[in-house]
Amino acid sequence: MNLLKHAIKEKGRVLSEDVLKVDAFLNHQIDPVLMQQIGKEFAERFKEAGITKILTIESSGIAPALMTGIELGVPVVFARKRKSLTLVDDLLTSKVHSFTKKETNEISVSKEYLKEDDVILVMDDFLANGQAVRGLMEIVKQAGSTLVGVGIVIEKGFQAGGDLLREQGVRVDSLAIIDSLNNNQITFREE
Repeated sequence: MNLLKHAIKEKGRVLSEDVLKVDAFLNHQIDPVLMQQIGKEFAERFKEAGITKILTIESSGIAPALMTGIELGVPVVFARKRKSLTLVDDLLTSKVHSFTKKETNEISVSKEYLKEDDVILVMDDFLANGQAVRGLMEIVKQAGSTLVGVGIVIEKGFQAGGDLLREQGVRVDSLAIIDSLNNNQITFREE
């Protein structure tokens, strides 16, 4: 997706050979026009999948998931990283380790919002080692729902997550796959 790649090149900041900061349009400040285009692109890619719900994780996955949900006309459910007074009973849970934050969180979704007859698209902002996606897939499995695929805004192709998921037969659609962040240069995988 050229618009996304342009935003990454223009506004992304390489912090190390493993870390790309995209706070200017995705992870802190959100570019609504870009998110709308991302939503349209994912909706086009998954329009025939029969999706009934989109599942993401707070917080950076919410904007692209919401825009995709608008385009597909389906609800968006997000897994919470922190417990609240209103999210205590009948939970689907999984543990997720964040590569960037170097912490493990228990994520939770109320059983009320994912059912056995749901057809789920899992979405997230980044795919590196695949921990968040695996945690969300575990929640889909616990709910007895059907996973049709994973939509990722930016995949770090030089880390193993995407390849491992694809080897397991999971459909992974990434809008931008980065091959390298070496020498402060962002190199994209050719499509």
